[in-house]
Amino acid sequence: MMRAAIWAVVLAAAAAVPWLATPTVIQFGINALFLAALAQAWNIIGGYTGYPSFGNSVFYGLGSYGTAVAMVQFDWPFPVGLALGALIAVAFAVLLGLPVLRLRGHYFAIATLGLALVMTAIVSNLPIAGSNIGLVLPLHRGDALFYELALGLLAAATFTVAWIGKSRFGYALIAIREDEDAAGSIGVNTTLYKVAAFALAGFFSALVGGIHAYWITFIDPESSFDITINVKMIIMAVFGGPGSVLGPIVGALLLSGISEVLASEISTLAALFFGIVIVVAVVLMPRGLAHVARWFPAVGWRYFGANIRANKL
Repeated sequence: MMRAAIWAVVLAAAAAVPWLATPTVIQFGINALFLAALAQAWNIIGGYTGYPSFGNSVFYGLGSYGTAVAMVQFDWPFPVGLALGALIAVAFAVLLGLPVLRLRGHYFAIATLGLALVMTAIVSNLPIAGSNIGLVLPLHRGDALFYELALGLLAAATFTVAWIGKSRFGYALIAIREDEDAAGSIGVNTTLYKVAAFALAGFFSALVGGIHAYWITFIDPESSFDITINVKMIIMAVFGGPGSVLGPIVGALLLSGISEVLASEISTLAALFFGIVIVVAVVLMPRGLAHVARWFPAVGWRYFGANIRANKL
């Protein structure tokens, strides 16, 4: 009961930001919440299932284009377009996941990495999607709506991850992550669970893409299927703590804030920032801030020394 009350207060305080903050802070908040929701979506397939997906940017792009095509070409309302984009992404995740999820490790990562390039080429040749030119969506003034939508989406993704962590579905995903062959030998339908996790990650990624497209009012193939979006969500989830409920949120909000400060002060450092984060995360805390918070009080600085020795540095 106390935990629920705390969460209610936190959400209420976050929801009040558009009426208290400056437009610049609100726009930063929207971007940070979008990245946190993407990191949380990747956490389902990458953190809990253990499959390092570089294909979530494809779902993001499908959500963007599904929403844009519905609104621009068919004059459908935004909610219908958003639902269409999410449906397309989930269907794509299921159909693609059946063959691709048979791969493991770096083979799976490379296969999903190529999906973004393939999808960019396909969409660039579709007249209904505006080809290379892209699409211009109807303008909706005011950032408060998009902030609340981003916050609500992040809350929904987080509650879903929290449910996964305590459900039979989540236990099956963790078993697959730890030892897929052993999980299969005890009766876990690994194909079903992996495809379900892939589809769920695609669902939330597509919703982010659809809302973001309506917010910025313009999309094109290069930006919608940009692989750097996927890289950012992975870095933020890994930095915060993959396979945890709050880790991806903490990682996304913290790194977004630092990156924003560096971009405004020293732009050259901002370009190098995420590369430095990768090195630090892999060497010093490969399981993220959530794992550090759990073990550092007990072992102190030896925690980082153990990780350095494990990496043979």
